[in-house]
Amino acid sequence: MSLTTVKKAVEIVVNNSGNFGIEEVDFLNTLGRVLKENIFADRDFPPFDRVSMDGIAISAEAFNSGQRTFKIEGIQAAGSAQLTLQNPANCMEAMTGAVLPKNTDAAIQYELLTIENGIAKVNLEEIKKFQNIHLKGTDKKQGDLLIKENTLISPAEIGIFATVGKTAVNVAKQPKVMIVSTGNELVEVDENPADHQIRRSNVFTMVSLLEKLQIKAETLHILDDKDVLLTKIESLLNNFDVLIFSGAVSKGKFDFIPEVLDQLGVKKLFHQVKQRPGKPFWFGKINNKVIFAFPGNPVSTFVNCIKYFYPWYYKSVGLNFENKQQAVLSEDFYFKPEMTYFLQVKLNQMDGKLWATPISGKGSGDLANLADADAFLELPDNRSNFTKGEVFPVIIYR
Repeated sequence: MSLTTVKKAVEIVVNNSGNFGIEEVDFLNTLGRVLKENIFADRDFPPFDRVSMDGIAISAEAFNSGQRTFKIEGIQAAGSAQLTLQNPANCMEAMTGAVLPKNTDAAIQYELLTIENGIAKVNLEEIKKFQNIHLKGTDKKQGDLLIKENTLISPAEIGIFATVGKTAVNVAKQPKVMIVSTGNELVEVDENPADHQIRRSNVFTMVSLLEKLQIKAETLHILDDKDVLLTKIESLLNNFDVLIFSGAVSKGKFDFIPEVLDQLGVKKLFHQVKQRPGKPFWFGKINNKVIFAFPGNPVSTFVNCIKYFYPWYYKSVGLNFENKQQAVLSEDFYFKPEMTYFLQVKLNQMDGKLWATPISGKGSGDLANLADADAFLELPDNRSNFTKGEVFPVIIYR
């Protein structure tokens, strides 16, 4: 059976993205979500001629006629209604963020003044009209587009929601995801494993990987029993948008997942990818539900989740995401099989370049090795020798 290339596998996965609808959430709960509406300015930004330095506001014409001392007529505080300078030969103290008083058109900061007995002396020979004034509407006009739909929301966007009074925001609904571990050798995290057992870990790695996408996944463990798997998975397919399996997809006698999914009518889109680690990866679809069945080895699960599930999610919620990050191989490396190799590397910034140093591990079951590395360097499948100084795509996870 010919293996699916990594490029083709990514293409198939992304082309089977979904659409889970839109929901309205409180603007403070939108961090990391994807915006599903355009946000417009509800008024000019700034909404008034705004003083941008603590100091005095004066008439530039009075200054330019030779006047250098100005009697202080009052104080324009930030947040106060606009005052009017009654005498153009006077000045008004004005604070940063305050509206510019009427009959003034320049602000001079305190550092350039000498103030005695209510008289401000300007220690400058030249000023410009609208000096230190942030004019109304210079940033944005009322009705201007501030944030485009399909933007990944960061703290900057949340600040804009607040500025325009947008307390409820439309965002892409998250898919309902169930992460399933299989295997009789697995016990719970708080249990003491026997010599022949290990604690469940892959599902929690994936829970955390999905939390980075603001997805709150559920988890379940099913024993290696075909009838139990059939019953449980059928129920899960009715209640979740995405099932992610860890384990039971290879060629072992108890690797029932592909067979069970087939019996349930799930269409296999590919099984086995030309890569290491993570070759036994199985991907399929039924109706609008997608199934990612990853190999049970920890490193395989980890790299496949980032390489395949992440792009699927980005496309599903409307993000244009393409990993264009690259790193320079810091030493010669040899890998014999003609497969894409996801090499675990430690990253280091040097001379303006990102260098990747291979971290030797004990294969795809070496979970601890993930903690020593920062990323996977993606080496192509058409060669065996990779030379120091060559540049390759890198998947950074730290």
